[in-house]
Amino acid sequence: MESKEYELNDIVEMKKQHPCGTNRWKIIRIGMDIRIKCEGCSHSVLIPRKEFTRKMKKVLEKQED
Repeated sequence: MESKEYELNDIVEMKKQHPCGTNRWKIIRIGMDIRIKCEGCSHSVLIPRKEFTRKMKKVLEKQED
């Protein structure tokens, strides 16, 4: 199984897609909660870290230095 290591500005795929039809999310804030932004419509959502880890499927693109 692929590890669920993620960092700020990574593009991730969630288990359920957004109503706009896109399943690509960018991590824009990491703390106790994680804020992700939809790559399709730019809507942002704040999710508790535990819930995010459970709902994340995989990391699509790692952040480049």
